[in-house]
Amino acid sequence: MEITINYSDMKFYSEDLEKLIRMVLTEGAKQQKVAEDAEISVLICDADTIHELNRDYRDVDAPTDVLSFALNEGEDDVPEEETELGDIVINLDRAVSQAEEYGHSRDREVAYLSVHGFLHILGYDHYDPEEKKAMRKAEEDILSACGLSRIMTEGKLEAEHAEGRD
Repeated sequence: MEITINYSDMKFYSEDLEKLIRMVLTEGAKQQKVAEDAEISVLICDADTIHELNRDYRDVDAPTDVLSFALNEGEDDVPEEETELGDIVINLDRAVSQAEEYGHSRDREVAYLSVHGFLHILGYDHYDPEEKKAMRKAEEDILSACGLSRIMTEGKLEAEHAEGRD
């Protein structure tokens, strides 16, 4: 899968972060059996940028941690040869604060947000309890395969904290 990573400001650029995002998305594509010629883009930005996108495209006047824009969203008949999957937007400001809150690294949080956004693009959701269970399992399968499994934080599984993310 071709992965393009862009920045709203080059102050966010990190070669290590790019390697991490590419690793988790490549593993996600493998596990989800995404076509090798598929394309996805990632934008790393700040709270102001994602706030503007959230307001303009979702009518939510607040920043969030990650946004996903599937190119086939809302289309009933998606051509099978479609290779452009969509865009993931990650709020690095929120990733840093959530990493502190959940007791893990910024990189671990960015990996989670990347996978979460990727799975949304593939059609996963978390509003129905069964769908949420399937999405959480897919997230954990991908992160675990990359050596980023759940960790214990103050006696609780990190996943317990994740319940409040969505």
